Amino acid sequence: MITSVNPARPAEIVGRYDVSDFDAVEVAVANAASAQRHWARVPPPARAEVIGRIGEVMRERKAELARLVTIEVGKIGVEAGGDVQEAIDMAGFVAGQGRASFGDVHPCELPDKLGFTTRQPVGVVALITPWNFPVAIPSWKVFPALLAGNGIVLKPSELAPACADAFVAACRAGGVPPELVQVVHGHGDTGSALCSHPVVRAVSFTGSVATGRRVAMTAAETGPRLVSLELGGKNAMVVLADADLDLVLEGALFGAFGTAGQRCTSTSRLIVDRAVAETLIGALVDRAAALAIGDPLDDITDVGPVIDARALERIEGYVEAAVSQGAAVACGGRAVTVDGCDGGTFFAPTILAGVRASHRVAREEIFGPVLSVIEVDGFDEAIEVVNSVDVGLSAAIYTRDVNSALRAVDLIDTGIVYVNAPTIGAEIHLPFGGTKHTGNGFREAGRRGIEQFSEIKTVYVDYSGRLQRAQIDNR
Repeated sequence: MITSVNPARPAEIVGRYDVSDFDAVEVAVANAASAQRHWARVPPPARAEVIGRIGEVMRERKAELARLVTIEVGKIGVEAGGDVQEAIDMAGFVAGQGRASFGDVHPCELPDKLGFTTRQPVGVVALITPWNFPVAIPSWKVFPALLAGNGIVLKPSELAPACADAFVAACRAGGVPPELVQVVHGHGDTGSALCSHPVVRAVSFTGSVATGRRVAMTAAETGPRLVSLELGGKNAMVVLADADLDLVLEGALFGAFGTAGQRCTSTSRLIVDRAVAETLIGALVDRAAALAIGDPLDDITDVGPVIDARALERIEGYVEAAVSQGAAVACGGRAVTVDGCDGGTFFAPTILAGVRASHRVAREEIFGPVLSVIEVDGFDEAIEVVNSVDVGLSAAIYTRDVNSALRAVDLIDTGIVYVNAPTIGAEIHLPFGGTKHTGNGFREAGRRGIEQFSEIKTVYVDYSGRLQRAQIDNR
């Protein structure tokens, strides 16, 4: 059994779920494959109408879904609502894509000949999603996969099974055929059985770099398959000497401590020009120390719990390692207790000063409310530090100089770059993904979101009535 608990009060059980063994995975894949054969014959605009209705169902259930997100993964109310709203927005966007082009028409080099491309479903796709956006991230994968004409087997994180079930219930209420979207619950063995199943033709995974590598290797053993990986981040905010420090302050607080630092795009490194570092650190410490840590169901709470005791222990370990390497805890740096939340896994918003780019805390993803401040001398060193890690999801630069901003956009090696905004806040109509070890080239969301769930087909139509040989008869 998988037992889902409230991270603010771990004694409070959200639900219990059977672990899906090999036989359960077999049944889920078979059901999805059977339903997919009919779904693939439904015209894309009609598929899109179903996705649009799912969005309306989720809009009607927004408060209920948001409360479940808060209870199961610890997001404060406003952020839980944003999680659900992202799924609603994604449904609307993908529904609109149902009448957009799935391909291109190309001129041919021979007369009386037409060349064009289209996209076709791959069949059954496996979607493996994390706990930190338990409604939004499934929507990023499920809706494009449905529009492309696929059957789906979703394996959510074992830390957020209730949210996944509620999401799929909304899909079915919107009109998705009952067998088309399947859910399997479990740990690594369940995911491995799904990724290696011979009927599964595409795998989309969001999670850690280490697990992503295992997913890719497992999928390749019985492949080939389309494999989309959205992995780790070590996101940096660059602050130049001419930046608006009031704007920086707001962005850094939300970027680092929003969702208790548990977004893949959370601001983990603050790379700041020495000329303004002391002033900025002082202001950040004052504001971070004033953030309200508490029950995420309480409207006055700014920072809720981290997901579980293992996460709490890992975050503590990173802070201890940073101090051992010479960093200083400017504020926070410890677990805290909250009245009425017995056993809750809360960690104080933490700012580490004196961090160097070589420190472990500056290179590895922490996934907690910890901001490492790295002081630099000017633009060139800042860009060098941003690019010194082996992941590249998101980065930001704060400056009043448009030339510096645009140079940074060119030089920063990440999939997403913000100017005068923190490293979080992706919009669903733009592609989302990263460089280096963050991903393998696919992008989620936007018009390109459908690419990981479909295969391109090139079509030639020769209406000349005679044999025409490209590269021969035209020369």
